[in-house]
Amino acid sequence: MSLKAINLERVKNNVSNPKVWIVIGVSVAGILILTAETRRRRLKGRYVIREDYGAFIERFELLPFPQPPPPAAKQPLSGLNFAVSDVFDVKEYVSGFGNPDWKRTHEEAGKTAIVVTALLKDGATCVGKTVMDELSFGTTGENSHYGTPTNPAMPSYVPGGSSSGSAVAVAAELVDFAIGTDTIGGVRIPASFCGILGFRPSHGVVSTIGVLPNSQSLDTVGIFARDPSVLHRVGHVLLRLNPVEPRRTRRIVVADDLFQLSKVPQQKTVYIVSKVTEKLSGYQQPKHMNIGQYICSNVPGLKYFHNEESNLQNGTNALKALSSAMLLLQRYEFKTNHEEWIKTVKPRLGSDVSDHIHAAISATHENIKAYYKVRTEMRAALRSLLKDDGILVIPTVADTPLKLDSKKGLLTEYNERLFALLSIATMSGCCQVSIPFGKHEDSCIGVSFIAFHGSDKFLLDTVLDMHQSLQGQVNAVTSLPPSLDLNGNMDASELLKEKGNAAYKGKQWNKAVSYYTEAIKLDESNATFYCNRAAAYLELGCFQQAEEDCSKAISLDKKNVKAYLRRGTARESVLYYKEALQDFKHALVLEPQNKVAKGAEKRLRKLVS
Repeated sequence: MSLKAINLERVKNNVSNPKVWIVIGVSVAGILILTAETRRRRLKGRYVIREDYGAFIERFELLPFPQPPPPAAKQPLSGLNFAVSDVFDVKEYVSGFGNPDWKRTHEEAGKTAIVVTALLKDGATCVGKTVMDELSFGTTGENSHYGTPTNPAMPSYVPGGSSSGSAVAVAAELVDFAIGTDTIGGVRIPASFCGILGFRPSHGVVSTIGVLPNSQSLDTVGIFARDPSVLHRVGHVLLRLNPVEPRRTRRIVVADDLFQLSKVPQQKTVYIVSKVTEKLSGYQQPKHMNIGQYICSNVPGLKYFHNEESNLQNGTNALKALSSAMLLLQRYEFKTNHEEWIKTVKPRLGSDVSDHIHAAISATHENIKAYYKVRTEMRAALRSLLKDDGILVIPTVADTPLKLDSKKGLLTEYNERLFALLSIATMSGCCQVSIPFGKHEDSCIGVSFIAFHGSDKFLLDTVLDMHQSLQGQVNAVTSLPPSLDLNGNMDASELLKEKGNAAYKGKQWNKAVSYYTEAIKLDESNATFYCNRAAAYLELGCFQQAEEDCSKAISLDKKNVKAYLRRGTARESVLYYKEALQDFKHALVLEPQNKVAKGAEKRLRKLVS
């Protein structure tokens, strides 16, 4: 017999031996445990939170200018510290633009950027430069050279870019505020993803001298903060605003079509804005509109940018055309600014950024005037819509953040939806603030307020005025049990009903009646709303109102047992025993084992007879 045959025979003889199976089992288990542990360590290493959340490229300290002697007022930013993106000049430091090859081929800055100097003059301390997307070209905030800053709110997801490090430094409470650049969303995106305030000022109102340009017609210097009062103070310093201004009534305009693009249920966004404006003085009730259709009708220059296969009359297609114009303008100006350096140095670039930059460098531009025409028309259109008292409310972004190192294929569609929202303020030059609205499915929610170009103080004052009330309403919505938000689709009327239920359980009967009344205003066909309000009326001794509500509930739902029971109770309380008896009988027909109905029927039979 051959050696191979002998070995096979041995295996056959030992297969039934329990000891053999124990050895095999232990070996396999060991392999599986080792594999799982290796995988766990790789994942842990991949999402490890580095020192300072990986937010900084370079740490240093620039002390503020000395406080002027009395009677000069105290410096407005005294005691605050801040960070700046790697795009701002700081004397004796090289502005690296987020790329080692740029840093290697450029000299130290001879002067500090005007905005940084202004912050130092007014009492703030600068503590370093932060990571950013290379050459300000990106939306995810990932940087293959310096590492991607860790999103404190969602560590395994991107922080958003281009000014990712500045956003993370604020969100992680490493600094009081930070500045970055917003060209096509570089401040607004990471502010939304990291759950903080992010302000893009009106184009051209904050100096960009000493700031590396991406696209000068779109570039702005933006601000990150956690506290609205800090944002307000920094905004006043950079914008050189008059601290006193007559109070104006605020007109809120909600872009319904854009909230339809968002995956966040509207009771966590639009409903919150509506409830807060109801309570605050000086605010008109929100008006709702289709902003895509409005832009389509008022920006004729978009016809040049729309796809011939699409219907420009569709508001969504109009926004796609607007974002196309924005991206073409950005590419044209970036090419003008940096083509020579890109072709000479041939820098090492991250894969995603490389695609954007080479697309910009290789693009040919047939009708450059069309880009600027759309920008001019957009500003006129937003001026007509908002005037000096309007606030346009939109979602900051349409989707939740992508996971780190997501495939390129996901990014194309993701950016298309992203740019449709961001292009409105970018191409009109209007000012915009992204405000955190809590979380949905563990992702931060950002809702944006947009005011007309030059209305920066009006916008910052509005955010400061509304912020506490907004956060209070956000907390009220967040505190509801997750089971109430089925599939993320609970509408405002259902939310009001649940608030009414909570008030009822807390024996706040009048408050419960108010909530149920508001729910009925939104949905007059819901029998439960009337039936629940009847229960609160019964507790208050309002028997006639309770009877009327139950009758309405029964007309809407003939099988509503609770409505029959409550109407019977109301009628019995005002001594209409025969009518009450009929109600309890109806309840027993629908629910024969109902103990309340059985007891009431037995009691009333004696009274009627």
